[in-house]
This record gives sequence, structure tokens and C-alpha cells, in this order.
Amino acid sequence: MDPVGLQLGNKNLWSCLVRLLTKDPEWLNAKMKFFLPNTDLDSRNETLDPEQRVILQLNKLHVQGSDTWQSFIHCVCMQLEVPLDLEVLLLSTFGYDDGFTSQLGAEGKSQPESQLHHGLKRPHQSCGSSPRRKQCKKQQLELAKKYLQLLRTSAQQRYRSQIPGSGQPHAFHQVYVPPILRRATASLDTPEGAIMGDVKVEDGADVSISDLFNTRVNKGPRVTVLLGKAGMGKTTLAHRLCQKWAEGHLNCFQALFLFEFRQLNLITRFLTPSELLFDLYLSPESDHDTVFQYLEKNADQVLLIFDGLDEALQPMGPDGPGPVLTLFSHLCNGTLLPGCRVMATSRPGKLPACLPAEAAMVHMLGFDGPRVEEYVNHFFSAQPSREGALVELQTNGRLRSLCAVPALCQVACLCLHHLLPDHAPGQSVALLPNMTQLYMQMVLALSPPGHLPTSSLLDLGEVALRGLETGKVIFYAKDIAPPLIAFGATHSLLTSFCVCTGPGHQQTGYAFTHLSLQEFLAALHLMASPKVNKDTLTQYVTLHSRWVQRTKARLGLSDHLPTFLAGLASCTCRPFLSHLAQGNEDCVGAKQAAVVQVLKKLATRKLTGPKVVELCHCVDETQEPELASLTAQSLPYQLPFHNFPLTCTDLATLTNILEHREAPIHLDFDGCPLEPHCPEALVGCGQIENLSFKSRKCGDAFAEALSRSLPTMGRLQMLGLAGSKITARGISHLVKALPLCPQLKEVSFRDNQLSDQVVLNIVEVLPHLPRLRKLDLSSNSICVSTLLCLARVAVTCPTVRMLQAREADLIFLLSPPTETTAELQRAPDLQESDGQRKGAQSRSLTLRLQKCQLQVHDAEALIALLQEGPHLEEVDLSGNQLEDEGCRLMAEAASQLHIARKLDLSNNGLSVAGVHCVLRAVSACWTLAELHISLQHKTVIFMFAQEPEEQKGPQERAAFLDSLMLQMPSELPLSSRRMRLTHCGLQEKHLEQLCKALGGSCHLGHLHLDFSGNALGDEGAARLAQLLPGLGALQSLNLSENGLSLDAVLGLVRCFSTLQWLFRLDISFESQHILLRGDKTSRDMWATGSLPDFPAAAKFLGFRQRCIPRSLCLSECPLEPPSLTRLCATLKDCPGPLELQLSCEFLSDQSLETLLDCLPQLPQLSLLQLSQTGLSPKSPFLLANTLSLCPRVKKVDLRSLHHATLHFRSNEEEEGVCCGRFTGCSLSQEHVESLCWLLSKCKDLSQVDLSANLLGDSGLRCLLECLPQVPISGLLDLSHNSISQESALYLLETLPSCPRVREASVNLGSEQSFRIHFSREDQAGKTLRLSECSFRPEHVSRLATGLSKSLQLTELTLTQCCLGQKQLAILLSLVGRPAGLFSLRVQEPWADRARVLSLLEVCAQASGSVTEISISETQQQLCVQLEFPRQEENPEAVALRLAHCDLGAHHSLLVGQLMETCARLQQLSLSQVNLCEDDDASSLLLQSLLLSLSELKTFRLTSSCVSTEGLAHLASGLGHCHHLEELDLSNNQFDEEGTKALMRALEGKWMLKRLDLSHLLLNSSTLALLTHRLSQMTCLQSLRLNRNSIGDVGCCHLSEALRAATSLEELDLSHNQIGDAGVQHLATILPGLPELRKIDLSGNSISSAGGVQLAESLVLCRRLEELMLGCNALGDPTALGLAQELPQHLRVLHLPFSHLGPGGALSLAQALDGSPHLEEISLAENNLAGGVLRFCMELPLLRQIDLVSCKIDNQTAKLLTSSFTSCPALEVILLSWNLLGDEAAAELAQVLPQMGRLKRVDLEKNQITALGAWLLAEGLAQGSSIQVIRLWNNPIPCDMAQHLKSQEPRLDFAFFDNQPQAPWGT
Repeated sequence: MDPVGLQLGNKNLWSCLVRLLTKDPEWLNAKMKFFLPNTDLDSRNETLDPEQRVILQLNKLHVQGSDTWQSFIHCVCMQLEVPLDLEVLLLSTFGYDDGFTSQLGAEGKSQPESQLHHGLKRPHQSCGSSPRRKQCKKQQLELAKKYLQLLRTSAQQRYRSQIPGSGQPHAFHQVYVPPILRRATASLDTPEGAIMGDVKVEDGADVSISDLFNTRVNKGPRVTVLLGKAGMGKTTLAHRLCQKWAEGHLNCFQALFLFEFRQLNLITRFLTPSELLFDLYLSPESDHDTVFQYLEKNADQVLLIFDGLDEALQPMGPDGPGPVLTLFSHLCNGTLLPGCRVMATSRPGKLPACLPAEAAMVHMLGFDGPRVEEYVNHFFSAQPSREGALVELQTNGRLRSLCAVPALCQVACLCLHHLLPDHAPGQSVALLPNMTQLYMQMVLALSPPGHLPTSSLLDLGEVALRGLETGKVIFYAKDIAPPLIAFGATHSLLTSFCVCTGPGHQQTGYAFTHLSLQEFLAALHLMASPKVNKDTLTQYVTLHSRWVQRTKARLGLSDHLPTFLAGLASCTCRPFLSHLAQGNEDCVGAKQAAVVQVLKKLATRKLTGPKVVELCHCVDETQEPELASLTAQSLPYQLPFHNFPLTCTDLATLTNILEHREAPIHLDFDGCPLEPHCPEALVGCGQIENLSFKSRKCGDAFAEALSRSLPTMGRLQMLGLAGSKITARGISHLVKALPLCPQLKEVSFRDNQLSDQVVLNIVEVLPHLPRLRKLDLSSNSICVSTLLCLARVAVTCPTVRMLQAREADLIFLLSPPTETTAELQRAPDLQESDGQRKGAQSRSLTLRLQKCQLQVHDAEALIALLQEGPHLEEVDLSGNQLEDEGCRLMAEAASQLHIARKLDLSNNGLSVAGVHCVLRAVSACWTLAELHISLQHKTVIFMFAQEPEEQKGPQERAAFLDSLMLQMPSELPLSSRRMRLTHCGLQEKHLEQLCKALGGSCHLGHLHLDFSGNALGDEGAARLAQLLPGLGALQSLNLSENGLSLDAVLGLVRCFSTLQWLFRLDISFESQHILLRGDKTSRDMWATGSLPDFPAAAKFLGFRQRCIPRSLCLSECPLEPPSLTRLCATLKDCPGPLELQLSCEFLSDQSLETLLDCLPQLPQLSLLQLSQTGLSPKSPFLLANTLSLCPRVKKVDLRSLHHATLHFRSNEEEEGVCCGRFTGCSLSQEHVESLCWLLSKCKDLSQVDLSANLLGDSGLRCLLECLPQVPISGLLDLSHNSISQESALYLLETLPSCPRVREASVNLGSEQSFRIHFSREDQAGKTLRLSECSFRPEHVSRLATGLSKSLQLTELTLTQCCLGQKQLAILLSLVGRPAGLFSLRVQEPWADRARVLSLLEVCAQASGSVTEISISETQQQLCVQLEFPRQEENPEAVALRLAHCDLGAHHSLLVGQLMETCARLQQLSLSQVNLCEDDDASSLLLQSLLLSLSELKTFRLTSSCVSTEGLAHLASGLGHCHHLEELDLSNNQFDEEGTKALMRALEGKWMLKRLDLSHLLLNSSTLALLTHRLSQMTCLQSLRLNRNSIGDVGCCHLSEALRAATSLEELDLSHNQIGDAGVQHLATILPGLPELRKIDLSGNSISSAGGVQLAESLVLCRRLEELMLGCNALGDPTALGLAQELPQHLRVLHLPFSHLGPGGALSLAQALDGSPHLEEISLAENNLAGGVLRFCMELPLLRQIDLVSCKIDNQTAKLLTSSFTSCPALEVILLSWNLLGDEAAAELAQVLPQMGRLKRVDLEKNQITALGAWLLAEGLAQGSSIQVIRLWNNPIPCDMAQHLKSQEPRLDFAFFDNQPQAPWGT
């Protein structure tokens, strides 16, 4: 018994333990390696007998301390078959702290330290602790070799029987399959390289372990970074390298050191390289310095491996990096151990900046299919379940994709090893659907059969979670309870290793076998532990972005935790979790639901690409179809993935989610490092519509995998593979796959460095892709010969419509045929022949070969090729090397190539000599529309028009015109040809040859020549003027920028005489803009059939051409008197009419006088305009003088001294009135007399406008004094002249001295208007309107004085002039005249608040006799008419009448005043008044007043509020008005009692002439009263009873009552219900009404039967003038009856909505034709389709015609519009809601200029396009007086409408009617 056993105090128990362990030495060795990772189990111990060896090993374990010993004892009891009594003794004695004696602990500490670290023999000392000893080189070499051998021996011992992962099953230790390694080609100096490892990775060339290091001296980078995602095997590869070196395979390295950053992070002090190597790894037996010197000298043979660089602690402050990272940086940069090789492993992310830019990047991409099979074969080698495992993997795609991650592949094999023996084929793999359940099955597999240690699992999960939260991956014995350590060791959940933080500082550390296992156990704890609630749990369900460089420097430790939580939320995991949770299934279910709910919220958010991938992983793990569907549907249509690594597992997961999506999706992978076999994960994904990859990682292997996936994507329409490293081998796979994807519409192989042959191979698939629209082969450098081959493909392939090549760009655009699916499935040969036939018939090709280095011989080959091909839309050969000969060849071939639009030969080296050749070559090309050559800008462009047989139909041509209308009239019509030879250096010597070359072009169409930007000079301009007649009728000639002098410019004016086609000459001298043009609006649009050709339009434009004046516009030119004299002399011979527009900076008075003196020499002048020209203050007088000096001047318009226009009469016009406008000319008082004197010399001034000047009150006073001298017969406008109330009062005072003034209006508000209207003769009655004059009380007396003296002023209107009731009463009392009538109308805001009583009280103050009173509260208006002198009333009679009034004292006094003032009152009108608000006092007052009005003839009470009692008072008063001639009670709502009272008041009104009771409800009783009273009214002339609910019975009674009304002139019964029966009664009496002039029976439900009877009766009404029968179903029979003999005096005929047809309407038109009195006709809303309304004879008085909604089409409109010229007085034409098109608009535009009085045309809701609107605008431009043409809701685009309205404001396209004012002076 050894001393230790004696000290234990229980010798028997120790002996039992030794005997137990002696039976299983391998188990003990494994536990020794677990608890003492660096213990040497060989050499010295092999000589001992088994029992002694066990005792020695137990002693080593015991001295480690109580935690290690207790954990070991727990392992013994868990794993070995220990008798129960011995297990109890072991646990009770050694399993707790009190069983461990302190003595043994002390003894343990005395053990040699060499046994605690790598089997070292003795403790080492730091490198600097002893003096340097002198040794010879041989001794040094031997020491170094001894250390190197010790280093290799130590590694051999460590890896002798296993790779890392002690405690795992044996099968794990024997399996190693190298993953896929790819080397990046770029360094880390780019951000992408530093973050991801550069995406430019060679594909298809795997990197072997031996290839990782380039051992050639000074060749390649000395630092290698191995990048791989978690689980890819980075740590395993690092240890594999150590093992291979220990086995002698890496002979290039003498020494290899492996460090883990998770351990180095524990170092807090700065280290030297020797300390790193000897203190933290393996110390030499002696002389550390000598060994380090040797290593330093041979550093190029030293390899340092740092595992887990992503776990390195980054600097947290300004002090720089941590100690270990600083040392690592120096090693990488070569400042320490220069020349050594450094390898680091890391997850992709933000790598430390200390890595050198030239570091080599190697990507670890996991397993592909063959590697997975290889791993499974090794794992299950020599086991019967191997074949079963392979079958399971092959049949389950999900599990196979999971196995792409080596760590998961290892777990999957362990699970299959556990499941296969107990499950039928296919069942075991069903238990492994995702990563979570893989780990769950692994835990079950590692647990004892039938026993799941729930508490230990949850406790260990709590440790794992605590580590994740604190960033801890290394645990010590103090961190984990001994039973948990034993549990982890027993179930291979924990691994152990020696942690050395310095010399003598080392201890055993524990970690989970993989970080993902730590995350899984943490997730188990969160889901099953009762310590965690739902709220805490959901905080861990987050999505981590893989763009870690944007958020944090160090990668997190819980990347997979949300995924595991999502996986555990699956229903499949609930039994497992419920077992862990001790059966608490409700709690588990609630947590699972909470996780799913969080994922649902995340699924509906807008996420970045990395988070989308993480979300897909989580959702896929849940196995919830509803959640997967929600996620899939929430994904955006465009789903981009940019610049983060993606694995095959990621894409497989994404594919799984997309299977739940219905809508298509676009996937874009840009800059994402992808594994070569990634596309295999997309197999069968039918939701992908667009798929694009852009990555240098994509190579041949990637292309091969992609080619296998493409045919399985049924919806794929766009495929993009750009920026890759695909070679011919990879392309060959894709070329074979593409024909299997007939649905593809777009394919892109941009930037793939493809060779010429590869490109040609690709285009061979074009005929096999029937729906392809685009093929992009850009950035793949090809030669010219290949380009011509591609051009041949474009010509021969029937679906290609464009080939575009420009430098790096190379794109095919195709137009797939419209075959059906059945047709696409026909035999390929049939498809090909059909396609070629259709292509030959309809295809047009665009060919753009720009900057492709084409030469002359290439042009010849291209021409030969194109001549065999289809019609060409466009050929662009710009930027090549064709030179003169090549350009000539192309120009000659242009007519044969059938180019429809453009040929571009720009930048091809064309010279001046070549220009002539090109012109001659194209002279015979009939389709050429424009040729633009600019040698300076290297431009040579041919534009073509369609050939006549290829032109489109009329509707399409009209639509085409609509698209061009925005440029009209400046742009060219389709039939024109434009030759632009600009900036070509042309001189006078070139002109003759050029004109010869152009001679052939002049006869092909209307030619536009542009010689701008050349060097013609004066000589060239003169020579060209001589040559121009030989070129025929040009449309325009541009001579801008040719260095012409002023003399040469003025010399061009002679061209007006020599060139008949010249209509406009525009010259801007300073900017050298010179343009000669023909008719700018009529350009023979219909000459070639390019546009709709209807005769009206052609005729209209022909008429326009005859009327268009010639125009000379001269601007930016010094207009001195000599120049003006010469100009006018030159213009003498110019044919007219002529418009002269001049513009310069300033025109002197002398120049203006010279110009005006020359006017008589220019009889053809119709317009002289000085625009944007500064004029002197004297210019208004010079221009005013022309009105008298030049009789042809009819209007002078001067605005702001910068714009002057003179309009002239033609020679055919007789002398007439003239107008003068001098606005904004700063005219003041001092100018008034001179101006008036000049104007007084005019014979007849119709209008004078002096608005917006500076006259002020004094100037106005002076002007009013001079007015009698000025012969104004129309309007004088003095608005905006700073005028005050003083001028308004002065105007009133001067009216007596201005006998021809008929009306004046003054508004001093914001409108600031002051207008005086004159008549030719003296005017007896004058009207004055004053608005917003703000009169003060002191002005009232002056106003009254002026009114009293202005005896001719008969009407004054005061609108908002601040006159209150008091001031108004004073004014009325002060106005006095000798005799005559005077009307005062006042509109003030207080009028709507004042009661009738108060208003009558104001009237009572009048000094004259009040004859009329009109009150309207809502209009705020009071009107009073006074008669002078006032006749005094007999006081006794007044007192007698007052005695009968039941009024108060004040009201009695008021009635008395009224009786005196209103004794002669003849009219009392009350409109919209309220007589109920003062307790009927107003009605009582009116009753009293009415009783005294013996002369009252008119009483009106309309739209007012009166109580029943008030009506009784009024009826009582009206009953005494026996002389009443007019009574208007319309638009009131009286009750029956009140209405009856009024009807009774009609008793005895035998003198009544006009009665209006419209809108009163007349029932049978009230109507009986009315008819009884009507029978007594023999003088009745007008009866209006519209909307009174009168039926046929009432009409019968009414007809009988009207028999006595033989004086009746007007009868209005509209909108009642009299029907045919009522009409029948009415028809019997109408012939007995000989004076009837107007009858309105609209809206009375009259049918054709009643209409016929009515028509027969109306024929006998000889004096009938107005007939209104609309809104009745009269039909054609009524119309025919009326047409037989219409009344000869008929003025108005309204038959809207009368069910008339074409026959009835035509009969009426024929009957009305030539009617001398007809003024209005309305046939709206009747069907005139096919009927032709035409008036052959003149209708001299017709003012309005209404044909709205009559189905009038173009044909019907032709004769109708021609009839309008027979209606000289026509003012309104209503043709809206018809079927009128452009042809009708053309007809109308033709007649508009002939209709001098027409003001409005309504063409809403028709079929007029922009062409028709433009024609109407042209018609308006002919001087029409029309104010508006309504065009709302016609098919005219908004932008076009805006353009047309800007050109002609009278065109109104708005919904609301906004009528602009007519042009001034019309």
C-alpha cells in the first residue's frame, strides 16, 4: 500500500478502486488525457505493472485538487460497471469536499512540475533570467535539434491516437476528410478583401494542405488567413497540420507551433516571441536563448498557427491593441521573427487591421457531395450500416445540404449510427430534418439508452448560456460543478486542454466540443428551464447581420442561438422539451408559441439580405408551414444579396422557404462568396423568375452545377452570370442547359473574359430560345472578325431586332414571335422555317457597331451582309475608321439597305472632299429625311422617313402627329428633307460644287438647308443668294455663324423679292443667327399621305398660306437712321402682306422718326413691332402722331417703353376707327396736354388706353379738361394711375361738360380701374359706377352737389363706398334737381343686416318723390328712383290714412314720412328679405304703405320669408292697389292659408298685365281661386306658372279662364304635369290669343299625340316669337307638324330632349332656313345621327345654336359648319358631347375667321385630337373675336393641351369654364 493510500484512511476502498481501474486501462488513459491534457502516458510508465501504473495515474489526478478528483470519481461511477455498495462508498468518500484531505493536496503540490505540462522534465526559466553562456556552433546546433526533436515528439504523443476532441467515440477520431479550399487572388488592401476575403477566387482548383504554403524563398505572402464559417473545420485543419508535421509530412518546416486565441485572450501582459514559444507552448531543456537564436535564424522554416483570429479581443480604448494582438501584428509584419510563416484561422468578418495587405486568403467551403460520401464511408467503414447511411443521405436533400457543413456532417453520422439499427429504411432520416433535431438526436445518442439526464443537461445548458452572455468559451473546474464535468466528459459534451498563461501558470480548461453545441445547450436551457420565462426567452430571438464589419469588430458567440430556439419551437421537439421540463408541457408550449410569434413579426419587416438568410434558417427550423408561407409571401419581389458569404446550406434553406411562395421572385447575388456547388441547392425552385450572380468566385465548377439546376426552374426568365472566371469548359455546360429553358427572356454573361470562340458558341443557342429578349455579352473582348460573325447571326436569326456593340458593350435584343405554347412545342425544323418566313415579312433590325475599329474592307463586307438581310431600323457605325471611301460606300448603299430611321457614320474621319461625295451618293435616296454633317464635331448622321407603302394607317398617323405636336411648328413635317452641313469650314469656293450635289435632293421633297457654323462670309452669302433660285422651293435656310457683316445681312432682305418660298427672315446680328424660312405652319403635311388627309384640312391650310404675311425679324442689330433707310428701301419691292419685327438695345428718337417717316413707302406693311427695345420718353408722342399722319395705322400699342406694335390696314380696307394704347409709359400731368393735342388730330378714336401710368389726381383733372377735344367714340381706360376719391368726385363734377360720355366706372380697391365709355353722339342719360371709394362724411355733401348739377346723370351705383345708413339718408336728402328721374343703387355690407323698416326709413329722407324702391338683403342692395320736383301730399289726406294704421308712435311718424315721400311710388320690389324677424312690424308697415300707394303699378316679393299673418297684412294692402299692373310672388314657399289670402287679393285687378306665381304650390282650391280671378283680367299680357304642380284638370280650368285674356303675350306653364289632356284643352284656346308671342310648355309629359295637336294650334298663332317645348316626348310627328308652317316672326325655338330623330330635325331646319327673325335654336339631346342640318339661306339674326349631345359626326358637321357662314350674327355654338373629330375641327377652323361676332364654341366631350385642336388654334389666329373654345374631355394628352393653350389661351381644356378676355382692340 503506497503512502497516499495510507493517508486516505480507507485502505480497502483505495484497493477496490485500483482493482476496478486495472480492468480497463484504456478507459483510465482516456480520462487521464481528459483531466490532464498534457500528461505523457508512454515511455517511463510502460515498464510498470498495471496496478502500479494505475496508482501512479491516480496520484496524478489526486494532486490536481478536489474539483478534478471529484469529477473523476463521478465519471467512474457513471461510466464503469461499479457495484452499488462500492459506488456509494466512492461517492460518499471522494465525491464531496470533505472526502478530500488537505495533506494529499499539499503532497500533490510537491509533484514535479514537469508532469503537468507536455511531459517536461524540469521547470523552465524565462529567456532573460540567466546569463548567456558561450557555446560553440556544434553545441548550439545540437541543443536546437534536441529541442526540435522534443517539439516533434511532443506533437507525436499528442496526436498518436486521436485528433482533437478527447473523450469522443472512436469512430470520430479516425475520420478526416479535407474540406474544399479556395485561394483568393487579391490581397487585403481592398475593403472587400479585408472583410470577406476577396471575392475573386479561382473556381475548380482545390487547394490541398501541401499547397497552403509556398516554400520558395521570398516568393508569395508569408501570412495565410484561412476563412471559414462556423463548423467548417478550421480548428480541425489546424490540428491536422500539426499532426501531419509530427508525422513528417511538412518537411519544409523544422518547427510548428499552434496557439488558440481563446487561450491567448487570457494573457494580460506583453510577451516576447521567446515567451510566446517557450512559456506558452514548449520550453527547451536548457539554454533558451540559444534555441531561440536558432529559430530566429531559420525563421523561414518556422510555422506559427493561430486558431480563432475572430475571437481575438479588439482594442477597447485609445491605448492600442491588446498584448497578444500586438505580438501577432509584429509577427505578421515581420518585425519579430522575420521570415517566419504565419497562418491564422477565422470566421468571415472584420479582420484586424494588423494583417498585411499581401496576406494570402484561403476560403474553407465545407463539403460537396463526393466529400460527404467519403466522410460517411470513412465513418461507417467496416460496418454493416454504411450502405444504409449512404442511401439515407442520397434520398434526403435536406440532410445532404446540412452535411455540407463538416461539423453537422459529423453529427449526422453519429445520429445515423445511433438510429439505423433500430429503424426501418427511411425512418431514421425522417428524425433528422434540420440542424436542431440533429443536435437533439446527438444528445439522445450520447445518453444512456432509455435514460435522459434532464437535470444535468439543463444545468450544463445554464453554464453554456452564462458563457455566451459573458463571451466565455473556456471554463475552469471552479466554473463547473464536478458532477457536471463528469457528465460532460461521459457524454462527450466537454473537451479539456491545458491552459498556460505564463511560466508556472497553467491549469486544465474545459470547453464544449464545439461552439454550436454550447449554443444548442443554451437554447435547451432557455426553452425547458423553469428559471426562464417567456419575456426573457423572446429577447434572445434576434437576427444577426453577417455584415459584422458595420456593427462590431468581434464576432458574437451566439450566432446560432436564435436558430436553435426556432428549431426547438417545432412541434416535433415538444415531447423532448417536455421531458426535460419535468412534464411541464404547457410552459413549453407557451414558450414555443412565443418564439413563433416573434418570428412572424420579423417576417413582415423589411430586412437586409443577411437577416433574410438568418430568418429563413429560423423559419425552416420551426417546420411551421404557415410561418414559412408568411415569410415567403413577405419577401420583396426584388431580393438582393450583396457582399456577404453564403453557403450551400443557406441557399438550400432559402429554397425551402420559397417553396411556400406563389408569386415569382428575383434573386440577385452580387459580390457574395459562394461555394462552387451552391447552385445545386436551387434545383427545382420554381419561384425564381430572375437569377443573377456577380462574383469572381464563380468558375467552371460553379457553371457546371448551375447548368444542372437551370432546367429545373420552371419560371426562370432572366439569368445573369457576370464578373466570373468561367472558361470554355464552364460555358459548354451552360450552352447545353440553356435550350432546356425555353421560357428564358434575358441572359447576361457580362465581364467574364470569354474568348471569341466561346462567344460564338453562346450565340448559337439564340434560335433555340424562342422567348429570349436580351443577350448581354459585354466586357468580353472580341476581335473584328468575330464581330462581323455576330452581325451575320443578327441578320440571319429571325428573332434578333438589335445588335449593339460599343467598345466593351455587346448586346443582342430580340423580339420573340407571338406563337402559342402549342406552336412552341412543334418540330424544330417547322419552327425555324416559320420564323424565317415571318422575319422576312415583318422584322426590322437595328445594328450598332460603335468604336469597333471597322475599316473600309469591313464596310464592304457589312454592306454585302446587310443587303441579304431584313429591313433595317437603324445602322450606327460611329467611332470607326471608314474615312471618305467607307462613308461614300455606306451612303450609296443606304437606298438599297431599306434603313427606316437612322444611319450614323460619325467620327469616321470624313473630310471636306468627302462631303461632296456623300451628298452626291444620297441624292437619289428617296427616303432620306435629314443629313447632318459637322466635321468639327465629327458628326455624320442620316435620318430616313418611311417609304409610302410602309406607312401606317390614319389612326396611327394621327397618334404619331400627336407625339410631334409639342415641337410644332418649329419641327419638320414628315415630307421634308433637311441637309445640315454645319461647322464644316465651308467657304465661297465650295458653294457651287455643293449646290450641284444638292440639286438632286431639291426635287425629292421640301428641302431644309443648314449651313450654320461655316466660313462663308459676305462673298459666300452673296454667291449663295445667286445660287438659291436654282435649288427650287426650299423650306428653310440657316446661315447662322458665318461671319456676315451688317451690309451682307441687310442684303439678304432682297431674297424676299427673288425667292417666292421665303416667308420669314429671322436675323439676330450679334449672335449671328440668320434663318430664312417658308410658311411656318403650313408645310404640306398631307402631301405624301404621312398624316390624315381630309379635304377640309388641306383647303384650310391652303387658305392660310394665301393669307400668311411675310415676316422680317431683325434683332441685336444697331438700328441707326442710315441702316433703317436702307432697310425700308430694300423692302419696297417685297410682296405683301409684310410684318416687320425689330429689336435692339435702344432706339433713338431720330431712328424712330426715320422709321415712322418711311412707313408711307411700305404700303404692304401689316405689322411693325419693336420688341425688347428701349424707347425714349418722347416715343409715345411720336407714335401717337402716326395715328393722324398715316391713315393706314389702325392701332398703336405701346407698353412700358420696351414694346411697341403698330397694326396697319390693308389696301383693300376702308379707313375706319383706330386705337391707341400707351400703358406703363410713365406719363404724368405734364404730358397730358401734348398727348391729347396729338390724339385730337385723329378722325375717329375707338379706344384709348392710358392705364398703368403716373397721372395721379392732377393728371386726371387735366385729362378730363381736355377730353372734349379728343374724338373718342369707345373706351378711355385710366386704370392704375394712383387716383383717389378726389378724381372720382371730379369726374362726377365734369360730366356736364362731356356730352358724349355714356358710362363711367371707377374702382379704387385692389382692382384700381377707371374707365369712361363714350358714344359717337351726345348721350341723354349717363351712368356712373363708383366702387370701393371709401367716402368719408365730408364727401357726402360734395357728392350730393355733383349729383344735383349733373342733370344728364340718370343712374349712380355706389358699391362698398363706406356709406352708412345715416350718410345715405343725408345724401338722399341733399340731392335736388329741377326736373327728371334719378336712380341711386347702393351696395353695402350692412344692407343684409338692416331690416326692411330701417331701409324704408332711409328712403323716406329723399328730397324728391320716390317712384321705385328695390330691396335685396342677400345682394346687400338698395335701389331708389327719384323724381323731381317733389309733389307735396295733402296733409289732411295723410292724416286720414294714418288714422287707420294700428302702429306705434315711431312707426306712425315713419309711415307719415313715407306717405309724403312715396306718394308717386310706382314700383316696390322686395327680394330675399325676411319679414318675420320683427314680429310682423315690417308687414304692418308695408300694409299701411300699400294702402296709400294709389299709383303703385309693380309689386314684387320674391324668395322671401313671410309669416301667415304677415301674408294676410300684405294681401290686405294689395287688395287696395287697384292700379296694379305687375305682381311677382315667385319663388316663395307660402302655406295654403297665406296663398289663398293672396289669391283673394287678386280680386278686382282687372288692370293687371303681368302675373308671376312660379314655384307656388297651387292645389285645387287655390288654383280655383286663381282661375276665377284670371277670368276677370282681360288686360293680362304675361302669365308665369312654372313648377306649380298643375295637372291636366287644372290646365283645363286654366284654359277656360284664359279665353278672355285676349291680350296675353307670354304663357309659361313649364315643368308641370299637364300631359296630353291638358295640352288638348290648351290647344283649343291658343288660336284665340292673337297677341301670344311666347309660350313655354317644357317638361310637361307631352307625347307625340299631344304634340301634334299643339303644333296644329300653334300654326294659327301668327305673332308667336318664342316657342319652348323641350323635355317632352314629342317625336318627329310634332316636328313635322311644326315645320309645315312655322310662325314667321319666330325668334326662339327650344326643343331639347324632345325625342326627335334625323327626319324631324331636318324638316325643322328646312322650315327655319332663311328665317329673318330667328335668334336662338336648341335641338340638344336629340338624335341627329345621319341627318344633315344645313341652312342654305341667310339667318341674319341667329345668335345661338345648341346641338349638344345630338350624335353629330364628321359627315354631318361638314354641311352644318358651312351653314355657319350664313349666320353673320352668331355668337354661341354648342356642339359638346357629340362625335366630332379632326375633320369637323378642320371644317370649323376654316369658317372661324369669317365669323366676326362669334364669342363661344363648345366642343367638349368629342373625338378631337391634338391635330384638330391645333387646326382650331390656327383658325383663331386669323383675327377671330372668339373668347373661348371649350375642348374639355377630348382625346388630347395633358402635355399637348398645355402646349396648345400656351400658344392660344382661348383654347380651354379645363373642366370648369374659365373664359379668357377677348384680345384687346377687337
